[in-house]
Amino acid sequence: MSDYRIFGAELSPYSVKVRSYFRYKGIPHQWIVRNADSAEEYQKYAKIPIIPLVVGPGDEAMQDSTPIIETMEARFSEPSIHPADTTCQFLSALIEEFGDEWGNKWMFHLRWARDEDCASAGGRIAAMNAPNNDETARLAIREQVMERMRERVHFVGSNEVTAPQIEKSFRDAIPLLNAHFEKFPYLFGHRPAFADFGLWGQIYCAWTDPTGSAWIEGQAPHLLDWIHRMLWPTAQGDFAPWVQLSETLTPFVASQIGDLFIPWTLANAACMAAGKDEFTVQLNGETWSQGPQKYHSKSLHVIREKYAAVAGDDGLAEVLASTGCLAGFEG
Repeated sequence: MSDYRIFGAELSPYSVKVRSYFRYKGIPHQWIVRNADSAEEYQKYAKIPIIPLVVGPGDEAMQDSTPIIETMEARFSEPSIHPADTTCQFLSALIEEFGDEWGNKWMFHLRWARDEDCASAGGRIAAMNAPNNDETARLAIREQVMERMRERVHFVGSNEVTAPQIEKSFRDAIPLLNAHFEKFPYLFGHRPAFADFGLWGQIYCAWTDPTGSAWIEGQAPHLLDWIHRMLWPTAQGDFAPWVQLSETLTPFVASQIGDLFIPWTLANAACMAAGKDEFTVQLNGETWSQGPQKYHSKSLHVIREKYAAVAGDDGLAEVLASTGCLAGFEG
């Protein structure tokens, strides 16, 4: 038996994120689809009802994709997913956080906002959870899934006001990432970084749905190559220095993280601190309103701790200031 077992699902961005990491590191593992057949074993180890769940030697159980990867990285340090350069290392952690928290808005909204995407994902979830059922039963399950998930898009901040902004963000990101991957196979050069796993999980899952697939395949062949590459990532060289990456990565960081994610995360944190049920913030001149996302206030604390550890690096501070990201870590 493999040393590690990953309970997950192909439609779960956090599950495939962890699986891609295990594949890259060459860590022996078994991929177990989280469905009715594996429910009893899953329940034995899961403390909260989320995937992925990683069960390691001695029945050690881990949940939450970012801490899982950080724990495994401490055990399997080579090949490292962290660039040695301070600027690149912190930006990689920041993009990983962006993927988990803002990229998930892209994926979740696109999957459940339109009938064709909803039916596609609902059908795949039904087939995964009831592989031995007949077509009539699977269609009934699909309808149940679609009805339930349509009502949950507000969890990631998707509503009538924000929906066009989420879609614009995704569509704007596609050509920027495509231009970067035309020059480099991975976000920080020639081997995958922490950032690749966090961002890829969301974009990969969006690509498996009809709308996301059409948008990506219609205009972004190099981004599509990266999507495929990250299924079984391999090092093709070393990380590149920021001076080489800046030309193509800065536009993405500035427009997606500096202009959108940082002001959103600050407003979310202020809402949590004030104990309010909703917040409103201006993003690129557009009004954004939603209820607070509680988990992100915790992950924001973690990424701020990472910045505090390297806050004396003037080069990093200059890059964060020039991309509009520094406000998220000052004070």
